[in-house]
Amino acid sequence: MKNPGILATPAWLSGYLKHPGVRIVDVRWSPKGGITATKRAFEDGHILGAGFMDVDRDLAGAAFVGGPGRHPLPDPEVFASKMAALGIDDEMFVVAYDDEQGSLAARLWWMLWVTGHQVALLDGGLQAWQREGGAIEHGVPKSRDAALFTPIPWPPDRIATAGAVESTVRSGVAPVLDARVGERYRGEVEPRDPVAGHIPGARSAPWDQNVDADGMFLPPEVLRAKYEALGVTNDAAIAYCGSGVTACHDIFAMRLAGFGDARLFEGSWSGWLRDDRPVATGPDFG
Repeated sequence: MKNPGILATPAWLSGYLKHPGVRIVDVRWSPKGGITATKRAFEDGHILGAGFMDVDRDLAGAAFVGGPGRHPLPDPEVFASKMAALGIDDEMFVVAYDDEQGSLAARLWWMLWVTGHQVALLDGGLQAWQREGGAIEHGVPKSRDAALFTPIPWPPDRIATAGAVESTVRSGVAPVLDARVGERYRGEVEPRDPVAGHIPGARSAPWDQNVDADGMFLPPEVLRAKYEALGVTNDAAIAYCGSGVTACHDIFAMRLAGFGDARLFEGSWSGWLRDDRPVATGPDFG
């Protein structure tokens, strides 16, 4: 199998659609409809052979239980059992996709990447796959035989705590990047958390600016210039969002641009607020 790197094109996936060493995972999330809505969307149409994972149920633990924020990382044993149930073992190459420009699938990419698995995002997601005539199926896919997927603890050196965020901002050793849309960063709107604004000293790096109008990732050199302008020069950057999901999109983009691995602030804005920490509003570098 020719390894596509961390970003797989629809053409590459088409060529390996039925390869025994490749597994496809469709990642969905509905802020209002919950698991019922995400399952319905998946059954309405997904890439042939894809398994299904829901952000709330499969890629996160219980909010504020055993971890910070609205989408804390799940217990490694629980996550491993869900991967195994999709027929994914330790050696398989996983291609993750969504229908939201990679903003959800990036969470699965990050979880597999930091635990040493082979994984890529599908560039452009479901929409790009359909534009190129990729095979779609409907309904509930046939279940696969359970595989052996070994639980691996989340590596602490790839995760930032609120204290680490504060010290990083204070020292200026690396940027802290806010992956939410600009309106949320500036405190103009806040659809999910009780207080609007951003972490004082954080820089605005909206995840949706990593892709073009078709949801395809910008070229690596363009992404590199973008993140260099935000102060990224090494692998010490920290990314956060509302709950630790779309921040993974920024981490992916930085990796695609050739930087080392940034850290994820797991609790993100929801966890920051829980600890009653200071809030800033207004334009960048507030």
